[in-house]
Amino acid sequence: MSSIAYFDSHCHLQDDRFDPDREESLARAWQAGVREIVVIGADPATATAARGLAEGAAGADERPDLWFTAGLHPHEASRWAPQIRREIERELDLGAVAVGEIGLDFHYDNSPRAIQRTAFGEQLSIASERELPVVVHSRDAEEATLELLDASGIAPERVVLHCFTSSERMLREAVDRGYFVSFSGIATFRSFDAAALVPPVPDDRLLVETDAPYLAPIPWRGRRNEPAFLPHTVASIAPLRGTDAAALAAQTRANARAFYRIG
Repeated sequence: MSSIAYFDSHCHLQDDRFDPDREESLARAWQAGVREIVVIGADPATATAARGLAEGAAGADERPDLWFTAGLHPHEASRWAPQIRREIERELDLGAVAVGEIGLDFHYDNSPRAIQRTAFGEQLSIASERELPVVVHSRDAEEATLELLDASGIAPERVVLHCFTSSERMLREAVDRGYFVSFSGIATFRSFDAAALVPPVPDDRLLVETDAPYLAPIPWRGRRNEPAFLPHTVASIAPLRGTDAAALAAQTRANARAFYRIG
């Protein structure tokens, strides 16, 4: 069992790809040192499923502690309607620790951009009213993402740009504003300029995540990702910041607890 404790700040453990071995995945995560996981809701149904996992894990021995979020992903933004809003707010009432995963995705454009903006803006308003953190997905939509975040009035310490893959300019803007920035297994890919993007994030604004079942780090790239792989990402990022895995794990764990206001 690992002597280092990790916090997976963004995971989709309710995804059906975990159905055959979800409990075993949690056991492997524990053995790897993962002590906390936030399970992300991408629509009301996945938020409800995430809540079920979190409630089922409460008090379990040798399993990570789980929390959940609720939001409507930009891919699903065309579903935005008063009923969806009510369902998300119900999950927030039942203990979701953040609004998310929300944002803009102008790369795939699975929903019209105008509707993405509306859904993102209204969910930012919900978070602002409730003083909750927001978990932001932004792809090929840097200017619009920053514009809506600025207009929302949400405090910068309540914003995380999850699975950061944007430009150096976007990173500078995020750092200047005081946002949290989270890196996933993509930081281990040769196609990702981790040496340029990882070091500038302030120590107290850095998070790490798996985004499992997506984006398994090298050497598992192409396989289903899982929380047990998080230590490999941390070990890859640590030298870029002039530190070791234990120190980086401790820092990002403290940061995640602060961001989600856990404990």
